[in-house]
Amino acid sequence: MNKQELFEKVIEYFSKSMPKPETELHYKNPFHLLVAVILSAQCTDKRVNIITPALFKRFPTPESMAKSSEKEIFELIKSCSYPNNKAHNILGMAQMLHNDFKDIMPDNIDELQKLPGVGRKTANVIASVIFNKPAFAVDTHVFRVAARIGLSTNAKNPLQTEQQLINYFPAEIIPDAHHWLILHGRYVCKARKPLCEQCGIKDLCNYYILQSKN
Repeated sequence: MNKQELFEKVIEYFSKSMPKPETELHYKNPFHLLVAVILSAQCTDKRVNIITPALFKRFPTPESMAKSSEKEIFELIKSCSYPNNKAHNILGMAQMLHNDFKDIMPDNIDELQKLPGVGRKTANVIASVIFNKPAFAVDTHVFRVAARIGLSTNAKNPLQTEQQLINYFPAEIIPDAHHWLILHGRYVCKARKPLCEQCGIKDLCNYYILQSKN
């Protein structure tokens, strides 16, 4: 099976098994999602969803958060990982979004990355989820799953994985494919012990095929 055929079979499987994939982060608007994604770095979505209701109640808009302080934000997010750094970035992001972008979320990857705390992965999430653009956010799940299945080959970093994936996934599929690989990695293709026997694409998977031979 060549790589194009592999991608076609993976798309066929997930299109049927996960026809409407969505982020598990809770949000009501682009600003909320951006805050949640920043908080989710090295932290579970479950924990972020526990934190954000009180945070968004106190700061529903970029303007309200921009007028806050790192200390006040820290107190509301201190149960997540790296709260000091995240409080600093979230305040800076809100201030720039309010002052420079007039509270309107940019839809451009480069513009998004100007915001404090927003790297390429986070910018891609916003572009994909909010603006339905063919931007492929590569987190640890996507990086791992793509390599195991064989969707990416010898990728040394997330950017290389991203470049390989967007070469084969059709642009209109990419927003869904991003969630397919994340959710598959979170619940089936787990880091320490993948649940191969529960996997509907194990017969396509390089990792499973190699393990079966050993």
